[in-house]
Amino acid sequence: MLRRLYPDSCVLIYRLQHVEPWAEQIARALEPLENLQFFVTDLTRMECRVLPLRQGDAELLNRYDLFFKRSDVVRIPLDGKVFDFATKLRAEYLLKTPDALHLAAAIHSGCDEFWTNDQRLVRAAENRIRLVALTAP
Repeated sequence: MLRRLYPDSCVLIYRLQHVEPWAEQIARALEPLENLQFFVTDLTRMECRVLPLRQGDAELLNRYDLFFKRSDVVRIPLDGKVFDFATKLRAEYLLKTPDALHLAAAIHSGCDEFWTNDQRLVRAAENRIRLVALTAP
């Protein structure tokens, strides 16, 4: 069975930039998973690419670009339905706009899991999607 995972931008940033202790924790969590497909949006891609562009880090930018081109990475659109759902999440749970958009996109696209280190999203995800909240070791 294919497992559809939406990683919050922070999860990808920690993993691809080797930010410890997060990178190791994420690698250990991903290691046993099979039949995994990553779901992302252009918002995810934008948030990940800001730092390497700002710093002129071509190697890191290339690392992100290669990740987003992988065959197991699916880019999903942020359409009006996602924005409407994100608006409801933002209003009800006082989320920041990017957080609400990420969570709404994950739920709307039928993802099985949403991975983040943002504990504020736990209540908003409840009964909608399995939230994997990374914690500092």
